[in-house]
Amino acid sequence: MRPAHFALAVLVAAVWGANFTVVEIGLGHFPPLLFSALRFLTAALPAVFLVGRPTVAWTWIVAVGLVLGVAKFGLLFVGMDAGMPAGLSSLVLQIQAVFTAVIAFAVLGERPGRLRLFGMAVALAGIGVAAVDEGTSGPLGAFALVVAAAVCFGASNVLTRKAAPPDSLNFMVWVSTVPVLPLLALSLLTEGPSRDYDALRALDWQGAGTVLYVAWVTTVLGFGAWGRLLHRYPASTVAPFALLVPVFGMSSAALFLGEPISGLRWCAAALLVGGVALTSLAPARAAAASPPPAASPVHPVDSAPSQPVRTGS
Repeated sequence: MRPAHFALAVLVAAVWGANFTVVEIGLGHFPPLLFSALRFLTAALPAVFLVGRPTVAWTWIVAVGLVLGVAKFGLLFVGMDAGMPAGLSSLVLQIQAVFTAVIAFAVLGERPGRLRLFGMAVALAGIGVAAVDEGTSGPLGAFALVVAAAVCFGASNVLTRKAAPPDSLNFMVWVSTVPVLPLLALSLLTEGPSRDYDALRALDWQGAGTVLYVAWVTTVLGFGAWGRLLHRYPASTVAPFALLVPVFGMSSAALFLGEPISGLRWCAAALLVGGVALTSLAPARAAAASPPPAASPVHPVDSAPSQPVRTGS
């Protein structure tokens, strides 16, 4: 990989990792579901008028939009609003690689080899250590919501592989149009019109900046750059950079939010990152009838040789 592209890959991982800190700040300005709706609305407009017509069937766009946009990000933002720390969220969300492998086995017939199974076991051990750490310092309910978000992330990865979009940026922009109305409706029902109105009325530069960052910098620019790297290099070359996301996520949360990083959290990080690396980068034995993998990124830890590696920004 050329030095400029190496630097770009690290920059994207840094942008996606810092996103969790920005989300934490944004949750101080907006209710979580409203914040998520604003994120996708801003990502879709005006980009939807610039990327051209959808390159895959609307069935796939709607399915990924609901699972990724409504379920995954809704659960993640609600979990963080309920007390899940930003740095720990960036780490725990990486368990999506394990759920992706499990769902791919059930749906696509991709049989995990021994190395991948070992990686899944190591990553799950990391989740256990993280749960013990969170149980001594924060609400386990919020932790469970982020784990549930990782499950939805894994499901959206498999849906994206089935869709096989030829243009990842075009796909992500059109996917961003789907969650807006469902998230707004859920926000009105659960967070209340008055709370939403008060948040919008009190909008300041910091709140607007968090929306612009998570929409344009993380989603549009981040996915655009990641997609260009995947078009130029094999997924096995690009995917490992996504493992830097929790490193940047935990360090930015410690630097800007003052979140402590305990010894247990470092241990969980080592197990999770190591397990995710083995799970994502070990080859899977695909069934004969399974389709070829899509060359598209699916979020900060979502694009590996055998599956997209995203991260959940």
